[in-house]
Amino acid sequence: MSTLAAPGARALQMDDSYRFRWIIAITVTLASILEILDTSIVNVAIPHMMGTLGATLDQITWVSTGYIVANVIVLPVTGWLSAYFGRRRYFAGSIALFTIASVLCGSAHTLSELVVWRIVQGLGGGALLSTSQAILYEVFPPEEYGQAMAIFGVGVMVGPTLGPTLGGYITDAFSWPWIFYINVPFGIFAFFMSLSFIKNSRFQKRSEEIDWLGLFLLALGIGTLQTMLERGERLDWFQSKEIIAYTVTSVVSIAWFVWHELTTEHPVIDLRILSNRQFAIGCALGGVLGVCLYATVFVLPVYLQQLLSYTANQTGMVILPGAIASAVTMAMMSRTLGRVDGRRFAMVGAVLFAVAMWQWSRFTLDSGGHDFFWPLILRGIALGMVFIPLNNLAMAELPMTRIAAGTGFYNLCRQLGGSIGIAVTAQIVSHMNASNRAALSEHVSAYSPVTMQRIERMTQWWMLHGMNMAQARMRSIGAIYGEVARQASMITFEHIFLLFGSLFVISLPLIAMLHYKPGQVRGGGAGH
Repeated sequence: MSTLAAPGARALQMDDSYRFRWIIAITVTLASILEILDTSIVNVAIPHMMGTLGATLDQITWVSTGYIVANVIVLPVTGWLSAYFGRRRYFAGSIALFTIASVLCGSAHTLSELVVWRIVQGLGGGALLSTSQAILYEVFPPEEYGQAMAIFGVGVMVGPTLGPTLGGYITDAFSWPWIFYINVPFGIFAFFMSLSFIKNSRFQKRSEEIDWLGLFLLALGIGTLQTMLERGERLDWFQSKEIIAYTVTSVVSIAWFVWHELTTEHPVIDLRILSNRQFAIGCALGGVLGVCLYATVFVLPVYLQQLLSYTANQTGMVILPGAIASAVTMAMMSRTLGRVDGRRFAMVGAVLFAVAMWQWSRFTLDSGGHDFFWPLILRGIALGMVFIPLNNLAMAELPMTRIAAGTGFYNLCRQLGGSIGIAVTAQIVSHMNASNRAALSEHVSAYSPVTMQRIERMTQWWMLHGMNMAQARMRSIGAIYGEVARQASMITFEHIFLLFGSLFVISLPLIAMLHYKPGQVRGGGAGH
């Protein structure tokens, strides 16, 4: 009778490690959501923090920058750290560190305290994303990888969306320390669940030596790169000596790190993993996914709040249906993994994303909720169609012994892609706004009869409402040029949305270069 059982049933009978897979999936996804939420949840509370802590805008940004930099430094070494300390202890310890740091962030009385504990929180949170993904690949049988990645993907897609909305609600309803305290009950739950159900990896081998030089060069190179991306726009990029110093330090450190890791016997990151063509292409596409995911999450709220005067809560409600669409799409995609060529879904998703961005480029200053709904739904479906096949294809040829290192590096590429996307987008928006404003202003001048006629009409209107002629005229001129600035910004956002769509279309040849074999799921390079 057992010989007639389905392959999945035989695997579950033979290997007890699959027994608690759904409990483990919920646990690690909860931990991942906490980590991703804290990347963006503080942004809407920054004005409140400035007032409480007496900090300037430039100083308070280290609350976000410190967390993200620490996060990015840890990401690529999570596989090595997991093997060195044991995956169970490392994952549970990271949750504990993240939770304790959350308490200390909320109780901070000075900016220095808050920044230090945010860095500690980032060091703990950096382990959660990639280690969670590696755990899911090991505790689920191959035929259920799609369902596991769908659960994980919900956290990755919904987290960035919920952050600003949840942060705005908590800050308005309570106070900014509660955006950190909210992590505590969930962190405690995830900590005890991790100790109870997660086991050490059966495939990872502990390195007997610590590559201290590699760790130092990695932290210095990635840390300065991320800091440069975070602060570049604020400091006017290479007009700033600080940004030049970050750039030189990052380039030298990363180059030295690569040479060192390729020549040392016990590297902290085995860069030879990139010799796998499938994985290398997957990482490149992961970077593209990061750009499109994080940059659109960054630029859409700016459009909604600056040009349409939406609140943070209203912005979140506009974005939320698209995140739900992503989750539903990933749940549907999970059932096709290994049975249908994932490249086809990824390509269709890329094309749909481009169509969605074309629809976004049709937004105007008069657009409302009904105009946003279906274009955001289409974007959500598109990203859902890309996320799971891309994860599977990138990892498909890696043996289980290298999955932890692979997920860490892949998530690093996606995170850096997001950071680069946000930094480049901010720069493009700044330059396009100036260029579009200058172009429009040529048609709005004291020599334009239409402009003067409009100013005269507005001046008369303000005078009828109690202003003297000088005040009314100044108010009218200000209103005209304010409208010019809004129209210039709207044109900029239209071009930015088209740029994002073009980026995914350009990546289509890379998707076609990935290998696919019928029945192929990750770990194809070695027996599970």
